[in-house]
Amino acid sequence: NAMGKLLKASYHLVVSNFLAIATVAFATAVVQRGWPFSIDGLAGWLHAQRPVHLITAAILMAAVAKLRRARRQRDVYIVEYGCFRPRPCFRAPFATCLEHARLLPYLVADKESLNFAIRLLERSGLGEETCVPYSYHYMPPDRSLDAAREETELVIFSAIDDVLAKTAVKPEEIDVLIVNCSIFTPTPVFADMVVNRYKLRPGVQTLNLSGMGCGAGLISVGLAKNLLQVAAPGTHVLTVSTEILSSQYYVGSERAMLLPNCLFRMGAAATILSNSPERARFKLGRIVRTMTAARDADYRCIFQEEDDKGMRGVRLSKDLTTTAGGALKRNIVAFGPLVLPISEQLLVALSLLKRKLLSRLGSKVRLYRPDFRTAFEHFCIHAGGRAVIDEVQRGLGLSDEDVEASRMTLHRFGNTSSSLVMYELAYTEAKGRMRKGDRVWMISFGAGFECSCVALECVRTAAAADGPWVDCIHRYPVQLPDVAKDI
Repeated sequence: NAMGKLLKASYHLVVSNFLAIATVAFATAVVQRGWPFSIDGLAGWLHAQRPVHLITAAILMAAVAKLRRARRQRDVYIVEYGCFRPRPCFRAPFATCLEHARLLPYLVADKESLNFAIRLLERSGLGEETCVPYSYHYMPPDRSLDAAREETELVIFSAIDDVLAKTAVKPEEIDVLIVNCSIFTPTPVFADMVVNRYKLRPGVQTLNLSGMGCGAGLISVGLAKNLLQVAAPGTHVLTVSTEILSSQYYVGSERAMLLPNCLFRMGAAATILSNSPERARFKLGRIVRTMTAARDADYRCIFQEEDDKGMRGVRLSKDLTTTAGGALKRNIVAFGPLVLPISEQLLVALSLLKRKLLSRLGSKVRLYRPDFRTAFEHFCIHAGGRAVIDEVQRGLGLSDEDVEASRMTLHRFGNTSSSLVMYELAYTEAKGRMRKGDRVWMISFGAGFECSCVALECVRTAAAADGPWVDCIHRYPVQLPDVAKDI
């Protein structure tokens, strides 16, 4: 096994640096064959040329270099990010959740749905410290507009305060604001709330995204990157990702619509991006988004609707994990060649060729599964649920250490929707595992159905391991109970 690892490492080293090795060998051969050469002879040849020809050649070379620089996409950076850290008074331990479930009349009348909700909580992978808004602590839950606005202001403003406290960027330096929340969309919208609270300058451009589910956070980052690549140097974009729970609590007994009540918890993340490397923490790499809404099953996989009694909620399909796995496979087809080293791409190509040749003989050949650990040191997989993490881990061949950030974030904070991957990034940094030059792969899933993949490269480590994990990181990782099958 050790010899196999050594051979594979040597293979990656040689193949990944093949071009450099071949260039050095070729240059060495040319120098050896042409040495010595005369500097005086080269100077004489240049002196013999007509000045107009030399000037024209120099102008053409400068024009080509400038055109190449103009066509090259501008680098985009994450200057800083911040996450909402709920106070202990928002905690929803299992005992409280079970007590509330047994007091809700629509669940008491349906014992099977009540037992389903209890089993789901026990197997969900959530811990005792996940938090829900004030409205969930009432019996029955407060689904009023005032409760939703109160939660909105708490989580969004806390996340923005956190990111502004970590960086020297001032509110008046924000040029573009992007806020996303899937279901709750009040008037004025969230973007207007932020502008009013922080007194952003009158010329700030605002965008408010809704209905995109848990994947909206990385969609906002992708949108910010596109804007920054064509914006003036030094432009700053503030993105805010959240999901407001108070307005969407389901008060029925449909099993598929009870899932969000059990899995989703309060949270928010704010990110400042810029096209200037000054004070940057991460450099944005490739971003690939895949949509599968053309397939009816995928389109209805996460669907807001009313049950047979007219109660509104979000229905999660039982095929959610399979749908997520299929969307990720389609995404990797486009994302993989952009991030994998040449050595891994060559193995995939050889595997495809072998399969094509042997399939004619009736033999079945298993395709080579690329090792993405050769391209990334850290993985932030959207922890939509325990089963989603299991599916992605199996599909990518990742170790338990690779998905530790996802499992521990689900345990500590629950499914915070579009902000979840930033909590996972914060976990990795709080554990002191992030190093300059480390690469991060973020994966999110959202309604539609859609899958987004984002690559990051660390350019500057965190000055301090504060943030949402500051008071509990010393207790993690924790041992999770062994559950044979998630619901």
